[in-house]
Amino acid sequence: MKIFLFYPPGDIFQRGEDRCQSNIKASTSTSMRACNDLGYMAAILKQSNHEVFLKDYQTEKLSFSELINDIQSFNPDFLALSTTNATVFNDIEVINKIFSDTSFRGQVILKGAIFFDASFGLLNLLDLSHIDFLVGGEIDWIIADIINNKQKSSIPGILYKDNNEWKKTKFNCWNHNLDEIPFPDRSLMKNELYIRPDTGEPMATIQTSRGCPSSCIYCLSPKISGKDVRFRTPQNVMNELLECYDKYEIKNFFFKADTFTINKDWVLELCNLIKNSKLYGNIHYTANSRVKPLSEEVLYTMKDTGCFSIAFGFETGNEETMKKIKKGVTIRDNYKAIEMAKKVGIPVFGFYMIGFPWETKKHIKDTEKMIFDLDCDFIELHIALPYYGSEFYDLCKEEKVLEKNVIGVDYFHSSTKGTKYLSNKELLKIRKKILLKYHCRPKYIFRKLKECKGNPKILKNYFKYGMRLVINIFKKENI
Repeated sequence: MKIFLFYPPGDIFQRGEDRCQSNIKASTSTSMRACNDLGYMAAILKQSNHEVFLKDYQTEKLSFSELINDIQSFNPDFLALSTTNATVFNDIEVINKIFSDTSFRGQVILKGAIFFDASFGLLNLLDLSHIDFLVGGEIDWIIADIINNKQKSSIPGILYKDNNEWKKTKFNCWNHNLDEIPFPDRSLMKNELYIRPDTGEPMATIQTSRGCPSSCIYCLSPKISGKDVRFRTPQNVMNELLECYDKYEIKNFFFKADTFTINKDWVLELCNLIKNSKLYGNIHYTANSRVKPLSEEVLYTMKDTGCFSIAFGFETGNEETMKKIKKGVTIRDNYKAIEMAKKVGIPVFGFYMIGFPWETKKHIKDTEKMIFDLDCDFIELHIALPYYGSEFYDLCKEEKVLEKNVIGVDYFHSSTKGTKYLSNKELLKIRKKILLKYHCRPKYIFRKLKECKGNPKILKNYFKYGMRLVINIFKKENI
């Protein structure tokens, strides 16, 4: 078979991410991560001797006509693409245009978190006339079964067409041996597209684990990947690092995990492997973490082995909101985490949220205070978004704050009308005001300039992200 794997042309979104699906252009300082979901599919399909084409049209900023030319040239049997909650309507329109503008009449696989155990009511909102399979979970361990024409009803985690009627198989089952999955095929990727934000150097994404035991009401990860954390062995991760370093000359990495530091022994074992290899002193990496559990020992060891930043979802500075979103930590835990990171000397990317149904200006003022107290090196402030299928979605329906379809929106253009006390327009205004006030502090600007250390590349990238922030802040929003 010939399989065409792609991210469609259009705005740039984190299509390989289940929990965030970020709008890159609208964010403050987020960069596009590697298309590992396509890379995993490619590696697995090539093991079965299928012919694979892979291209990320959105990140390469390629046109629809270039997509059409590639499809006609490759003449595939299958199309497989990744979608997001925000882009699904546009992506389906791309598929429909492929059928109208080319001779392609093969099968189409559409993969996205929105389709995890999706209701048939949701499917009725979409034009799925040219789509044969919907995959909402981990596509890497079922893609070969789909392409190899295994009995559809026996393939877990999919929706498929049978005589023009959608049917659903069993969800909530996962592959527990992640070491069995081959590394993403980076020979088909343009690795230079996916960069470390400050230096602009290529940065590979390394999936270290899957699953999250937390119960945050707004997050899809525990639902899609399960509440049991499934780890790759440290040696298996190490082997992928070595492949990236030796074969592709990549020296910067994003360790993708819902919470990288949740297992202290696992982190220390991986760091020990790095320390006793040629990678020690030659690579740098960043990772996501929860503020708890966390220890200075782990942070010191990460710093020693190349950790250049760590991201925490601090979310809120209000205790009532923290309890209601079921984060499982306290405001004090947020302060302890930033104290440890600053003591160790690891820069922090802090993520925050406003706009939960019960929030007043007082709640948001508490979050604003914490944003300035913690004084992270980089921040992002999201408007709370109720993903279809999340507990937060059900809560927003119950509180009657949903204003429009939850599909086709993102963290910066929420589907709610705001909170019960603040309009969406007011929330967006507050968000912009906080971001402008935070980033325009002389203290912050001088700190960023000092970090450049005369390096023109870093200065150029900081300027680029600064200009993006300014444009987004002063851009008129369509509510």
